[in-house]
Amino acid sequence: MDVRRFFRIASSALAAFIIFVVLAVGSTYWWGGRKLVRKVDVAVQPVPIPTDAGAIAHGRYLYESRGCADCHGARGTGKQVFDEANGFRVFAPDLTRANPDMAAYQPADWDRAIRHGVAPSGRPLLVMPSEDYNRLSNDDFAALVAYVQSLPPGPGRRGEVHFPWYLQGMYGAGVIQDAAQKIDHTLPPAAPVAAAVTTQYGAYVANSCKGCHGADLRGGHIPGAPPDWPSAANLQPGGAMKAYPQAGQFVTMMRTGKRPDGTDVSRVMPFSAFAKMNDTDLQALYLFLTQK
Repeated sequence: MDVRRFFRIASSALAAFIIFVVLAVGSTYWWGGRKLVRKVDVAVQPVPIPTDAGAIAHGRYLYESRGCADCHGARGTGKQVFDEANGFRVFAPDLTRANPDMAAYQPADWDRAIRHGVAPSGRPLLVMPSEDYNRLSNDDFAALVAYVQSLPPGPGRRGEVHFPWYLQGMYGAGVIQDAAQKIDHTLPPAAPVAAAVTTQYGAYVANSCKGCHGADLRGGHIPGAPPDWPSAANLQPGGAMKAYPQAGQFVTMMRTGKRPDGTDVSRVMPFSAFAKMNDTDLQALYLFLTQK
């Protein structure tokens, strides 16, 4: 083959490839931008929010033990959740009435945000792990909101999410999904389950694990997580639970972050929340994970 002809063909192929890559990246970035502002229609039935001390106390327990404080802070005043070198930044909003957005929330708005990952405007709430909370019963959901509404005013800072261009492209391509994409919005709220050491209640508690460990609890890569995060453990029979032949060992791990052999569990596990879970919740969760 003529050398000049070879290089003409090679350079043309390279140029075509570069154009293809630019178009592909550009289209996924564009589509990611469209997804960020899309409207998600979710029909909910307003749930009355209680004001009694018992409901507020239960709501506080849920807020502290189900991971809400890990992102929104111990007093709901907001928190920097991610500030990565790659430009991925997330500030979870102040949930108190000092935040104008929160002050305007009605019960249906709280429902869409917490259980469906959708803002009052209809846009998806990025990063909000509503797949963990979608199966909250009406009673638990209402108690959680009652507690948040009882909090004293904070600084009032709104939430902020900044996606670097390549993450927006991955979002557009469907590699990263928001909670509103993962949730079946047609499901009715979960029926109340009596808090007891039963597999049924353990399954209810395990809903809080699905955001990281997956809908079937098989673990694997955590969608949208920073690249240095380890994979979530497989919680199916024969997986990570083999290390905990006794319920007490599992409870200790959930409260200390250490396995029975003394080694540390993944640093990304929200042990600050799990440490506040009561014995009934943890023992029921153990029963479900070891008998399902």
